[in-house]
Amino acid sequence: MRVQRLPARARYDRATLEAILDESFVGHVATVLDGTPIVIPTMYARVGDRLYIHGSTGSRMLRALQAGATACVEVTLLDGLVLARSAFHHSMNYRSVVAYGTFEMVHGDEKVRAMEALIERIESGRWARVRQPNRKELAATTIMSIPLSEASAKVRTGMPIEEPSDLDWPVWAGEIPLTLTRGTPVEDDAGMAARAFSR
Repeated sequence: MRVQRLPARARYDRATLEAILDESFVGHVATVLDGTPIVIPTMYARVGDRLYIHGSTGSRMLRALQAGATACVEVTLLDGLVLARSAFHHSMNYRSVVAYGTFEMVHGDEKVRAMEALIERIESGRWARVRQPNRKELAATTIMSIPLSEASAKVRTGMPIEEPSDLDWPVWAGEIPLTLTRGTPVEDDAGMAARAFSR
């Protein structure tokens, strides 16, 4: 898939694409349902050259994807706000990936491995410590994957692109960096209360 708009920002190498996907946590899955375009934000995990998503077996979107609807998955990392001397040239620095294709259902051992990959995205090593999904939970969960064979990345970095005549305009210009960081964990006290009650 070739980028048409601002092709100089396109990246097709697998290392760039995978790095963006592995840093982000949320993807937006788009398809057409009953003649209406829909976009749903969802957690995902990349394993090799496939993206895995999950949801309820009752999800209308997942049922449409099961039926073979063409889909688009988009992931964006926002790295900074770019402030220019003119209103026209304000922008953002970002890294994004867009993938097109058809999702496939995941079953059996691959389904369990995909669930593990999703949990490991949240916190490395957590799958081995949590209760594993039981048969009922597995049956209630749909997991699907899409190949990355039709995917490309797009990246913007750097300062604003200015008109030479604007360089003396008396306003600050530059980049305000943005980062996604983990905060201080806040413990769920429901487990502590349950343990205290059981005593």
